[in-house]
Amino acid sequence: MNSPLSRRAAIARMGGGLGTLGLLASLPGVALALPSAASPMRALPHFRPRAKRVIHLFMNGGPFGPDFFDPKPDLTKFAGQRPEGADLRTERPTGGLLPVPFQFANHGKSGLPVSDLLPFTAQFADDLCVLRSVHTDNPNHGPALLLMNNGTMTPRVPAMGAWCSYGLGTENENLPSYVVLCPGRPTRFSILWTSAFLPSQHGGSYINHSNLDPKAMIPWLHNPRTTVDAQRKQLDLLAEMNREHLASRGGADAALQGRIEAMETAYRMQFAATDAFDITREPAAVRETYGTGHFANGCLMARRLAERGVRFIQVYYGNGQPWDTHSNHDKSTRDLGKDIDRPIAALLGDLKQRGLLEDTLVVWGGEFGRTPVSENGNGRDHNPHGFCMFLAGGGARGGMTYGETDNFGFKAAENRMHIHDLHATLLHLLGVDHERLTFRYAGRDFRLTDVHGHVAKEILA
Repeated sequence: MNSPLSRRAAIARMGGGLGTLGLLASLPGVALALPSAASPMRALPHFRPRAKRVIHLFMNGGPFGPDFFDPKPDLTKFAGQRPEGADLRTERPTGGLLPVPFQFANHGKSGLPVSDLLPFTAQFADDLCVLRSVHTDNPNHGPALLLMNNGTMTPRVPAMGAWCSYGLGTENENLPSYVVLCPGRPTRFSILWTSAFLPSQHGGSYINHSNLDPKAMIPWLHNPRTTVDAQRKQLDLLAEMNREHLASRGGADAALQGRIEAMETAYRMQFAATDAFDITREPAAVRETYGTGHFANGCLMARRLAERGVRFIQVYYGNGQPWDTHSNHDKSTRDLGKDIDRPIAALLGDLKQRGLLEDTLVVWGGEFGRTPVSENGNGRDHNPHGFCMFLAGGGARGGMTYGETDNFGFKAAENRMHIHDLHATLLHLLGVDHERLTFRYAGRDFRLTDVHGHVAKEILA
C-alpha cells in the first residue's frame, strides 16, 4: 500500500468516504481548533494568569451606556438642546439631547449604579467592573466590528479569540479552543472570528444554536455510513499519508498541519460535542433560571463550554445589529434589556456557584455606543467617542467603575480606554504580555494590539 492510489482504495474499503472527518475538516464555517504541538507560544502564559478563559457577550450594534451603567442627569436637564460638549460630529444628522427614561439605583456593598433595565444583573453589582470610558476609531459598523474583534480595521487579520487559542491552546482537546455562538448563518461576519494568517486550527468554530439539537447545530456530527472503528482506521491512514506528504516538503506546511489536527478534533468531537452543546441535559430549574430565547440558550451553552475547558467563547446577541437603534430607541432598549438581564445574571450566578467566575472573564459590550443626541425623533446614532462595557470575574476588580464620559455620555473624558488598551488588559488577565504575543507574517511581526495598547492596572483585582 505504497502508492497514493492504493491508499485511496484502502480508505474507500474502510467506509466509502471520509464522512464526518472530511466534511468537518473542510467546511469553511466549522474551523476546528486544537493547539499546535509546533506552536512557538508554548512558553505562555508569560506570568500567573488571573483568568483561564473568556466569555464575550457581544451586543452587536452598540448599547447606550447611560441607559445601563452611566447615569447622566444632564440629558434631562438640557433635553432638546445642544449645548457645548454635545455638538460632536455624528455619522447621521442628529438633533438635541434625548433624555433617558430609565431610573438608576445604587446596588451591592459597592453602591454601583445600575438602571432599572437590569434588575437581575444588578444583584451582581459587586462583581461588575464597569468601563465607562471605552472609545474606538470609526462610527461605521464594519470597521468598528473589526477593531473590537480583530484589533484593527484592516480585514484578514486574526480575531482576538484566535490569538488566545494560538497563545494558550485549549484545556480540552476534544473540543475547539475558540467557539462562536450566533444564531442564523451570518456569513458576512465570519471575518470576525477568522484565524487569518495564524495556523488554521485556531479560527473560531461557528455554531448556529438556533436549533438546540447538537446534530442540527453541528453539520455531519455523526457519520451514518461507517462505524467509529472504521473512521479511526481511516484517520490513522490519512494521518500517515499527510505526515509523509509533510515530510517531503520539509515539514513546514502550516496549512496541512492544521488540517491534520482539525481531523483529529473532528473525530473526537463526535463524542464530546454531543454532550457539551446539549443544554437539554441541564436540570429544568437551571434552564428556567436562564430563561428561553437564543441569547439565554447561548449563555447556558457558554457556561457548559467554559467548564469543559474551551478557552474563548463568544455569544452574539442576534444575527445582524439588533442594538442598532436609529429609531424607537427607548422601546427597543427596554425590550433588549429585558431579554439580556436574566441570562446574564444566571450566567454570573452559575459561574460563581460552580467556582468558575474566579478564573472566567466575562466581557459585555458592543462595537461602539450610541449618541446622547437624537436621531429620527426617538433614535440614537452610532457613537465611537465614548461608551460602556463591563468585565466580571477573571481577575477584574468588582464593584467599581473605571473612567468617565462627559456630562452627556458623549465622549470619554477621564481614564480613556481605547480598544487596544482593552485588548492589552484582557490578555494581561490571561497571563499574556500583549507585546510578546506575536506572529511573523509578510515580513513583520503582528500582534492583537498592533503597535499600541496599555494595561489598565487600576482594574486588576
